Amino acid sequence: MANTRAFYSRIWQAAVVMAAGSAFWTLPTGLNGQPPAQSKQGPPKQIPSKQAPAQPAPVVEASLAQLMQGMLYPASNIVFFAQGSDPDKFPQPADPSLATDLLASAYGKWKAVENSSLAMAEAANLLTLPGRKCSNGLPVPIGNADWPKFVQGLREAAMVSYKAAQSKNMDNILDAADKLTTACSNCHDKYREKPTLANRCK
Repeated sequence: MANTRAFYSRIWQAAVVMAAGSAFWTLPTGLNGQPPAQSKQGPPKQIPSKQAPAQPAPVVEASLAQLMQGMLYPASNIVFFAQGSDPDKFPQPADPSLATDLLASAYGKWKAVENSSLAMAEAANLLTLPGRKCSNGLPVPIGNADWPKFVQGLREAAMVSYKAAQSKNMDNILDAADKLTTACSNCHDKYREKPTLANRCK
């Protein structure tokens, strides 16, 4: 009888071991007793690189003379006015928003001198664009070694004028106007002051 009990005891132990082993090899289950769902995500998606939109090429519409007459000439005159008269004392109209004179406009007085100085500094960039023509049809000599130096001289003089206008100091604006006159003359003496129009830009 004891032998029979020992025999069945060994069989029971073996069954427990086998059950444990089979549980070891089965797939894990989820909380509801079912095998966990397989991931449907798959491999990571390739995110296409975002290319910067193509920038439009600059378009040149005005000749060199038109650029001077429309931007640099009127802007420089605002600075030259300030060297002899305090812009804060410039007469103001009843409705500055309708003024055609920058000094009398809603952005007049010293602010007009500041803005005109910045306009000249920005216009200097336009003097380097390819494709612009002189009044006689010749291309603007942007490839000449002295041209970028003249342009840089104008840009620097314009920024001196801007800082002088910010200071609202008459001595500072006198010095700035002198530097602007020199910057303009350096280029004009070489390319503008010619006996005939046909000889300009040479």
